[in-house]
Amino acid sequence: MGKKIIVVGGGAAGMCAAIYAARNGAEVTILEKNDRLGKKLSMTGNGRCNLTNLDMKEEYYNLSARGRMKEWLGIYGVEDVISFMKSLGVVVRSEDGYIYPASGQAQTVVNALTNELDRLGVKVIYNQQFKAVNSSEDERGRLLIKTSTDECFADDCIICSGSLSGAKSTLSTGDGYYICSKLGMTIKNTYPALVGFKVDPEEVMPQGGVRCMAEIAFSLGNEIITSEYGELQFTKDGISGIPVMQASREIVKFIEEKKPVFAIINFFPDYDEVDFTALKNDMLRLKDERTLSEFLNGFANSNINDMILSKMKLSPSMRMKNISVSMATCILDNYRNYKLKLSESYGYQASQVTTGGVSLGDIGSDMSYKKMPGVYLAGELLDVDGRCGGYNLQWAWTSGSIAGTAASI
Repeated sequence: MGKKIIVVGGGAAGMCAAIYAARNGAEVTILEKNDRLGKKLSMTGNGRCNLTNLDMKEEYYNLSARGRMKEWLGIYGVEDVISFMKSLGVVVRSEDGYIYPASGQAQTVVNALTNELDRLGVKVIYNQQFKAVNSSEDERGRLLIKTSTDECFADDCIICSGSLSGAKSTLSTGDGYYICSKLGMTIKNTYPALVGFKVDPEEVMPQGGVRCMAEIAFSLGNEIITSEYGELQFTKDGISGIPVMQASREIVKFIEEKKPVFAIINFFPDYDEVDFTALKNDMLRLKDERTLSEFLNGFANSNINDMILSKMKLSPSMRMKNISVSMATCILDNYRNYKLKLSESYGYQASQVTTGGVSLGDIGSDMSYKKMPGVYLAGELLDVDGRCGGYNLQWAWTSGSIAGTAASI
């Protein structure tokens, strides 16, 4: 009989770790506080499950993780994920480099993982809250694992208990941070990431939801922090969409600290200054009997037009002939420089990942905790977070496979 291993958490990283350990002959048990495995995984990618990305680079991860990610991705990278999925019977396909299951269903991946766990004889204990792992006086020198209702011994323990991010139903409470801190690990400040933001209540927003392609920059005071391009989503109280979520990792700390962070939106990113000036001149030729609403009708989305006019306190029924050239120019310039003050994120429950967590300085190349033999970590619990597009699931597969393999040897 191989080593006895306890895996804490039945998410992507936990199931991956359990499979690799069991394939190496270990006797594996998963402790899962939900009533089923892969609850959060089944929701990822809007239910489609973006498994990884062919454009995989360490610079797509948080700054403090990049040096280590180069090493870890060299051990277990994109092709390894694709091979792993193939070993589970999951056919994948690429959409511009974004790798999805061919079924287009995240549940396909969850089912394949759980089926493999069953085939390998991995035991799963549901509705079990992990409480602690300690060195013990056991004659074999095993670890003592404590849960909400029981305790047991194991040769190794792989902690994959996740972060604070996710819907309430996923039970993403971040309790692993406390447990790891009690073991002496350093926990870096955590913030919700890959998340949208609410705007200041005084800001004017579209009355109806709007999606549009735009460039968005974020500033701390007058200093630009980062910028992104893609489909923005406007709601009645905030902004979201891929470019906002991508940038959130860079700005959420400042917003949580109540510093002045602004979103600056360019609704015409495909125009340079010369082309946009030419476009404005063409538009100004329409300064006649038509109303402002009619003037802007073909210029941009009507809800965006209403938002800009409302912020400028201009009536859509005003006649263009009564508006000066400088005012008309100012109106059009707002489409290149629309500024919104952000007030707060939508929080951990709306976020896809958590930035911060267990410091990588405490973790060895094999995902082991340097100060306590037999303890390994994987997944979101660690201070690793990536961009949207399969990078966070790549980390789950990478860290889970490395931890599961190392623990079982």
